[in-house]
Amino acid sequence: MKKFDVVAIGELLIDMTDNGISEQGNTVFEANPGGAPCNVLAMLSKLNHSVSFVGKVGGDIFGWKLKRVLDEVGICSDYLCIDPDCRTTLAFVETKEGGDRDFSFYRNPGADMMLEKKDIDEEVLQNTKIFHFGTLSMTHDLVRNATKYAVETAKNCGELISFDPNIREPLWDSMELAREQVNYGLSMCDILKISDNEMEWLTGESDYSVGIAKIREKYSIPLILLSMGRDGSRAYYYGKSESIVVENKAFIQEGTIETTGAGDTFMACVLHFVLQVGLDQFNKEKLSEMLRFANVAASVITTRRGALRVMPSEKEIREILTR
Repeated sequence: MKKFDVVAIGELLIDMTDNGISEQGNTVFEANPGGAPCNVLAMLSKLNHSVSFVGKVGGDIFGWKLKRVLDEVGICSDYLCIDPDCRTTLAFVETKEGGDRDFSFYRNPGADMMLEKKDIDEEVLQNTKIFHFGTLSMTHDLVRNATKYAVETAKNCGELISFDPNIREPLWDSMELAREQVNYGLSMCDILKISDNEMEWLTGESDYSVGIAKIREKYSIPLILLSMGRDGSRAYYYGKSESIVVENKAFIQEGTIETTGAGDTFMACVLHFVLQVGLDQFNKEKLSEMLRFANVAASVITTRRGALRVMPSEKEIREILTR
């Protein structure tokens, strides 16, 4: 028996989110706990899954706050390193008209970049059903080596590997290096979530199905999720006896504030269904149900500032689905 349903590695940081203008006319930033891997875990915890995080924060006020938040939302923090010689990464998030976001990272270096192989307890890598990662823990040599060690250890233990590139261009020395690390992720994963922009950048194709086919030509990934923002999402499933493509429209909320964490919430819901159904057991009906559920959950998080602490409950999602 595995101790955890999902373990994730990567960045845990503070999202300094634009929260309006002060009486003096200055921008007010709210310090929201964030980081894509932990957003995924927080939603899975909300759906009653056992989850754990592997990463590093600084021994500063933000690092200790983040540890308390993990404990608060049900993410096991036993494998979180708190390094007194590092400072916790900050990401300032500006939301533009139309919902697009611009990021400014204070991370040169940040604690998440300083995670080393020796910081990782192999026990947690051997005790999960799914291991999840992205590319923000692959931007620099030290943490890249740690991440690859963790991924390869989990895979050798027979665990499912989940990958979300979650590219943030300002963090890379070159986009060619980013491409190399994305291709590594594709070579290792069983479940891939990729955005329309990332897919077009990676494959050079604006036709989504052609782009996904290019990925499949090189990598035999059983389940690929394509997120298309306001255009909804698709699931490309390659089972033992048939291939299935399902598309579902986005749920548009009138009270949308910003989209931070929407993709992570979506990813968590996909993993929730994989854990329930089994990767080898999907059919068209289950894939469609999964996309509807994930799209609704992602739409709810767009109405809230931050993500990690304010994930929707399954009851809340089901109520919207029955309207």
